[in-house]
Amino acid sequence: MQYLLDTHVVLWFFDDVAKLSETTLRIILDPANEKYVSIASAWEVAIKVGKGNLRFKRGVSSFFDEIYQNGFELLPITEKHVKRLETLPLLHRDPFDRILIASALIEGMCLISADTNVQLYDVDSLW
Repeated sequence: MQYLLDTHVVLWFFDDVAKLSETTLRIILDPANEKYVSIASAWEVAIKVGKGNLRFKRGVSSFFDEIYQNGFELLPITEKHVKRLETLPLLHRDPFDRILIASALIEGMCLISADTNVQLYDVDSLW
């Protein structure tokens, strides 16, 4: 199965695995599952590290390195993802989460997130 990991899920996997649910950790560690990280997550990390709002002090270059070292695939943002945003209800105002939701919907992926706002959408998600 294909899974799209929310930004906080990726960061917790890298730095604080105890914050992950058992289900999430099992999915991430299973080599049969395809795990994706959106380029939007890298963008979010770069912005928040630059502003000093994120504890991931290693920076976005390290974020990319760790994505690849852990066998995650990088998911680009496409025109289809952006167009899907236009019809996505405004139930959650975080632009990074909204593009992840739109991407998961378009790609038919399950979005892994601890954010309860994600569950407000009709997207396959779990925690």
